[in-house]
Amino acid sequence: MPHTVAEARSAVLVDFGGVITSSVLRAFTDFGASLGVDPRLPLDLLRRDQPSRTLLADHECGRIGTEAFERGFAERLRVHGAEVAAEGLTARMQAGMSIDQEMVALLGDLRAVGHPVALVSNSFGTGTYDGVDLAAVADVVVISAEVGIRKPSRRIYALACERLGVDPEQAVMIDDLQQNLDGAARIGIRGVLHTSAAETRRRLAERFGISGPPRHRARPR
Repeated sequence: MPHTVAEARSAVLVDFGGVITSSVLRAFTDFGASLGVDPRLPLDLLRRDQPSRTLLADHECGRIGTEAFERGFAERLRVHGAEVAAEGLTARMQAGMSIDQEMVALLGDLRAVGHPVALVSNSFGTGTYDGVDLAAVADVVVISAEVGIRKPSRRIYALACERLGVDPEQAVMIDDLQQNLDGAARIGIRGVLHTSAAETRRRLAERFGISGPPRHRARPR
């Protein structure tokens, strides 16, 4: 069915870890495997262990810094049988992540044809955004620790839309976690659950009335 003008979306909000990068979940699982314990342990603690969940929430909202989070989470890992040094823990957890150049290209294509982009990211550790020129990826950058709000709070999405100068009903949110899309949906932002750059490009073109710009052509060698 063709999209109506009312259905068309003009702005894009996008997550960083797991969307502009390779899978965070896979990186954390690989890290768990490197500890010689159940590979799922780091993720299980961050999802279900209340002290670990509190540490993560406080860190993502900027209430505690990286070192405090690393000390606290290293202790939670040790309680559950994983001997791990606190210093540099977040960097080691993210070591398996890499930048998805196809997603970087897609965001560049969208901006080139007039669709503004806001990066909306829950911060984690130090060096998370190294290797990426955020100003070249997005028109607006909203990092949870800098604004004191984390996804899936509707307030962080509202702030991103405000900074872009668009109404939430004009926006699409791309994220690899459904809970974050559910938070955005509470203020009228439509969601794209990210699984790959190719699939996200297709869904932006077909489902939300956002033009699907052609892929960047390979540069001549």
